[in-house]
Amino acid sequence: MFKSTAHALRFVSVAVCAAAALTATPTAEAKGLKIGFSQVTLQSPFYVQLKEGAQAAAKANGDELIFLDANGDVNKQNNDIQDLLTRKVNVLIVNPVNPDAVAPSLDAASRAHVPVITVDRAAHGSVAAYIGRDNVKMGELSGKALVAALKKKGVTSGKIVEIQGDAGGTVMQDRRKGFHNAFNGTGFKVVEGPYSEYIRANAVTAMQDLLQANADLKAVVAHNDDMALGAMQVLQEANRKDVLVAGIDGLSEALNAIESGNQYVATALNDPRYLGDITIQTAEQVAAGKKVPSFVDAGTEVVTKDNVRQIKHDGLFGEYRPKVY
Repeated sequence: MFKSTAHALRFVSVAVCAAAALTATPTAEAKGLKIGFSQVTLQSPFYVQLKEGAQAAAKANGDELIFLDANGDVNKQNNDIQDLLTRKVNVLIVNPVNPDAVAPSLDAASRAHVPVITVDRAAHGSVAAYIGRDNVKMGELSGKALVAALKKKGVTSGKIVEIQGDAGGTVMQDRRKGFHNAFNGTGFKVVEGPYSEYIRANAVTAMQDLLQANADLKAVVAHNDDMALGAMQVLQEANRKDVLVAGIDGLSEALNAIESGNQYVATALNDPRYLGDITIQTAEQVAAGKKVPSFVDAGTEVVTKDNVRQIKHDGLFGEYRPKVY
């Protein structure tokens, strides 16, 4: 479901010195690769689409993609990575459950001369490249658009409830930082809600409790659109259409809500299929022994009522596909 360039580079500071070892046995054409992909979870539409984007790109290049779902379990992810290394993959893609806990497995891949690419979330350990988006920027863009919408209504202070992603995750930390950057000095107070794992059903439960405890709230932000939509459902059921909502990821359902109503006011694009595509392209570049940036930024853009009709969103997510390679 998750980073400023500086932040990302800090996580992959070992990448430059490790790159030569990681690509010690390049494939000349980088065709017909065996690529391992350890995914954090499939309990989110974002991660399902990320998987599908990677699968489509791998198929188009004649690669074999071996996909394993950690289901949010650190131990399972480490076991999955060992399994992929045993299967002699040419390149390993990891979307880490936890950036620290996965480091020993990434180092094991380095010792086996298997280059590692992380996607969506940065990680510690031996990494050739990290593919993601600037999650601090996404939080700032969505948060600033929310503040502008509140001020347009004449609301200049009050509580903004924040529904958070996963405890300890780098995406959560960066999106929280971005939102807080947007709200600092504005007169609004952030009420940090529970970690809801980017899952709508969890956000529904969280919002029910948060609404009872903060009946005077002015707005809700969530670390992804799925949770934000869950929060909006609770607000509408409680006849609180006065409370504005903003999220991140560019889920088409959120874009439709922005276009058709006045409660959901902003999101930031995070096209997961394109992220999967770029990840496979990067894997092929690395396998061919080519230099790639330590941080590959897939880009983002804020969406509000002003520009929502310009964004193609007939799939699960709004499309945002700037040229990377």
